[in-house]
Amino acid sequence: GTPGGVPGGMVDEAPLRVGGAVSRPEKISGPQPVYTEMARKARVQGVVIVEAIIDEKGNVTNARVLKGLPMGLDKAALEAVQRWKFKPATLNGRPVRVYYSLTVNFQVQ
Repeated sequence: GTPGGVPGGMVDEAPLRVGGAVSRPEKISGPQPVYTEMARKARVQGVVIVEAIIDEKGNVTNARVLKGLPMGLDKAALEAVQRWKFKPATLNGRPVRVYYSLTVNFQVQ
């Protein structure tokens, strides 16, 4: 292989922000987050906002919680989001890496 695992010595471009000529990624599939038992019993509801990088293949990377909920719900949201699959964002028809905020809703049924 090549040193550092980067083919042809390409420099990784910094992720872009969605907007203008950069289309937003579209969620194709992925699990719903699991409600923790403690949070369900306490009837904790709300949203967890996760910022992540969606890569050129539509994978979620570098996910981190921007706004969390207690009792393990932010961790549950992160675990779910990391398994989501997206149609990648594009710039001039070419798939690109983007920063993207994902909102995960928790509502007690």
